[in-house]
Amino acid sequence: MTEYTEIILRLVLATVAGGLIGLEREVVHKPAGVRTHMLVSLGSALFALITIEQLPWEAARIIAGIATGIGFLGAGTIFKAKDEVHGLTTAASVWAVAAVGLSIGFGYYLMMLIAVILMLIILQLNKFEFFRRL
Repeated sequence: MTEYTEIILRLVLATVAGGLIGLEREVVHKPAGVRTHMLVSLGSALFALITIEQLPWEAARIIAGIATGIGFLGAGTIFKAKDEVHGLTTAASVWAVAAVGLSIGFGYYLMMLIAVILMLIILQLNKFEFFRRL
């Protein structure tokens, strides 16, 4: 059984990690910002914690359900204007932040830290001309 302090730590970390990614999206004026990313990460961590406590044999199904469900949420950030599609990166960041929340919920702090750092780096790549053309 997970201690209450550990549960609180995981939920707060998930919220902060999601907020960091969401802040980057908000700064560049994307449709899903700080609150969306925080809620997705927090919700995913909460699902993970419930799974650990009540349904540990169902972890794979819970993860699959979250990955699928968040995919639908992310799809709502994608739109087409004229001949261009917008929101794909934001949709991907919402989906990836769900995985961050899951990793924290299951207690994989190092994995979460590396993922958040990599996500922040990836989201900055659009500032380099080479990556704009891709």
